[in-house]
Amino acid sequence: MSRLHADSITKSFGAKQILKDMYIGCESGTVIALLGRNGTGKSTLLKIIFGTVKGDSQYIRVDDKILQNQMDRKGRIAYLPQYSFLPKGIKIKNLIPLFCNRENTGKLLTLELMKPLLNEICRNLSGGEKRIAEALLILYSDSKFILLDEPFSGLSPKLTVEMQSIIKEQTEHKGIIISDHRFQDVLDISDEVYLLSDSYLKQIKNLKELEQHNYLPKSI
Repeated sequence: MSRLHADSITKSFGAKQILKDMYIGCESGTVIALLGRNGTGKSTLLKIIFGTVKGDSQYIRVDDKILQNQMDRKGRIAYLPQYSFLPKGIKIKNLIPLFCNRENTGKLLTLELMKPLLNEICRNLSGGEKRIAEALLILYSDSKFILLDEPFSGLSPKLTVEMQSIIKEQTEHKGIIISDHRFQDVLDISDEVYLLSDSYLKQIKNLKELEQHNYLPKSI
């Protein structure tokens, strides 16, 4: 079992501090939900863990390896950003070996959700199709921990269920942190839930706590 430990994370933009002394941990075999309203800093937190944004302070470790730069994260952490990152003119099937080892390349080439996209180039895909291809490339990568930012964006309910199933399957050997505004789709597959609110990260035990923190409307 591997463990991701992210601690003492703070981040300010100008005079505004959006992340204050945060801790989040994730073990292989676990899906962690990261919830929060727009602009609370969820994507910034994920980018700090991944290493593309530097926190004002941070301590990030996978197992006994302290992660200090992008190279340290190779094979340890992979990140699905909100924006599309695939090159526009290359067929999806030719991108798979760039992200995946031989075994996982074979799995993706035969995966029903990926098959219709294999011979397409990115510029010809719809927004939902791009999201499927990008999410699958990250999920089947060699990394021990996967950070997913809006993986269900643009997906139909049927495709969302298929993606949820794949995410859960990938936790057999990986830990996953997932953030999406479609909170119920996230909660359905999560083992632990965190809410980012007022610059602090709070672990949530039930839906009533989400109401108390004004993330969900209070039930009558």
